[in-house]
Amino acid sequence: MAELINDGFPFTAAQACDLALSPRQLKEGARFGTLRREFRSVYVDARVPDSRNSRLRAIQLVMPGGAVVCNETAAWLYGLDVRAPGERRSLEPALLTEHSTARVARPGVRGRQAIISSDDIDYVDGVHVTNPVRTVSDLLRRMYRPYALAAADAFAHAGLVTGEAVVEHVARLKGYRGIVQARSLAMLIEPRTESPGESWQRLRMLDAGFPPPDPQYAVIDDFGREMRIDLPYPELLIGSEYDGREFHTDGSHRELDKQRRAYLTDLYGWQWVIGTRERIFGADTSFEDELGALLGITPLARWWGYGR
Repeated sequence: MAELINDGFPFTAAQACDLALSPRQLKEGARFGTLRREFRSVYVDARVPDSRNSRLRAIQLVMPGGAVVCNETAAWLYGLDVRAPGERRSLEPALLTEHSTARVARPGVRGRQAIISSDDIDYVDGVHVTNPVRTVSDLLRRMYRPYALAAADAFAHAGLVTGEAVVEHVARLKGYRGIVQARSLAMLIEPRTESPGESWQRLRMLDAGFPPPDPQYAVIDDFGREMRIDLPYPELLIGSEYDGREFHTDGSHRELDKQRRAYLTDLYGWQWVIGTRERIFGADTSFEDELGALLGITPLARWWGYGR
């Protein structure tokens, strides 16, 4: 087996010259999978497993003294990708500094200033990073509403925060930008959520004025087989699920979902309203119109989801 590039340690584009790698080789390496681009100007041999240690080493290469890793980059260090769908190719680490200090101003880095206390910071293997509760609080304040809830749900699902802790934290914040949104969303954090699409759809249901569904409800048939339903109302035998592009574009997945739903319909009488990105975002209100008809509730008018 060939030696790992730079002994498996991350390196910057500026350091690539010392490794006899040209800018073209960096670009082609990232394109063809021999290199993994951690950030816009930080690379690592693709054979090195993606791990927290590898990510910590990468962030140390672009992080000046006194800075704190925050927002989506903090989530990334905790093992979660909570970036908005349109930003999945964004590889700029987010760093903050105290208001009394200079903002981080480096190419390929997003810097901001903020009020932050030592209680909000964890020190992880040489890197200062906002702790999970502070990170979730910042994401709830700063992200687009459905993406913010999906990020918070992901932290709760991973066991990194509880809804109660986040509610308590944001209740203490006064005058912060986006705090009204953060407080409203903190009350909705659901650790049973298993995908961003489920968070988006559940928020659409709640904002339509529908009662909370029962996430990941398990139906056990007469043979002891367990089938989970994303966002159902079990007492009404109404099943609501999100068919996302990541797991439902393959024909076999679609067919399995179709068979499972038909089986539960034939056996128990379940009715279904299926969400997709197109039905949850944008101007098409058919999702909540159909669900509202089954629930006997007229949905409230949409007020988010246009042009995202």
